[in-house]
Amino acid sequence: MRVNFRRARGTANTEAALAAALERDGRTLRGTSAPTGDVTCYSLNVANAPALIAEMAGAGCITIAGGPYASGCWEEVARAADYIVVGEGERTLPRLLDAIEAGSTAPIPGTATAAGGFVPTDHAVRLDAYPPFSHRKGYIECSRGCPHACAYCQTPRLFPGGMRHRSIDACVEAARALPDVRFVTPNAFAYGSDGRTPRFEKVRRLLEALGRENARIWFGTFPSEVRPEFVTDEALELVREVCANARLHFGFQSASDRVLAALGRGHSVADGLAAVDRVLDHGFVPVVDLILGFPFETDDEQEATLALAEYLAGRGCRVHAHRFTPLPGTPLAKHPARALVPTARRRLGRLALDGRLTGSLSDLG
Repeated sequence: MRVNFRRARGTANTEAALAAALERDGRTLRGTSAPTGDVTCYSLNVANAPALIAEMAGAGCITIAGGPYASGCWEEVARAADYIVVGEGERTLPRLLDAIEAGSTAPIPGTATAAGGFVPTDHAVRLDAYPPFSHRKGYIECSRGCPHACAYCQTPRLFPGGMRHRSIDACVEAARALPDVRFVTPNAFAYGSDGRTPRFEKVRRLLEALGRENARIWFGTFPSEVRPEFVTDEALELVREVCANARLHFGFQSASDRVLAALGRGHSVADGLAAVDRVLDHGFVPVVDLILGFPFETDDEQEATLALAEYLAGRGCRVHAHRFTPLPGTPLAKHPARALVPTARRRLGRLALDGRLTGSLSDLG
């Protein structure tokens, strides 16, 4: 049975991880630009979902959809796709393919169909059981899950149960195939911990083990961002000592403590400002995420976030600002973004022209 992966923007690391998982199952996952073969697999996110759902509806092969959008909106996606993998795919996808090949109609845990509904999963993936990539290289996912249930974020809904970590030995083994080692994790400085209380001795052991392999290490920069309350002198000294990156990327999100509390962020505006000070003191460039247009945000709170963006840019930070997007499966999924204040695009556009704002202003509507 020929199994393909529909390549689209933002899905390369998913393809690498699924290809590695299928390889353990004796299968090959082939990249494609259109549905073809016996089975075509899709990874849907909020950006690519409209086009790919329409494509699946007219595909001439069996279609399997996964990813954050399909997991959060499986009933919608099941109107076009034959099968949905809900949540983690490393174990579920091989089991589903085996059933399809055998002609079995028995429900597979962790999948959904239009006719059979959703069958809850019966497992959580142990990261060491699956390599992060094989022949198609990708990032090393060193941690999965997050205990901070931020209202706009899909991560704790896709991967419930707190944090899981890939072992140091497994990370080092994967790193040997890469000239530059980059990680996927919701909070790089939470490696080895429960995600609430840092265990920097674990982070040190990971980075020093990689350093002994003469790897160029990028840690705490996209796609391995950090949380502001985890930004300490100890963590920054370690990154300066071992890693190659000159930037540190973290989410600040709002200049309002009320908004941060409503989101369940678990940190304050003061925590964010303290993180900026520490990052600058240690000679790194802070890359700071801000979100505008939360449904419950007031005009004054949005103005404060715009003022924060200008303040941070003036201090030498790179600001990544985008408009709130309701993501499926989150508490804010059915709450559209509120309108931006009239000055938002002009003020952020000025920062972008000055080279101090990253991201796309098209996100701001």
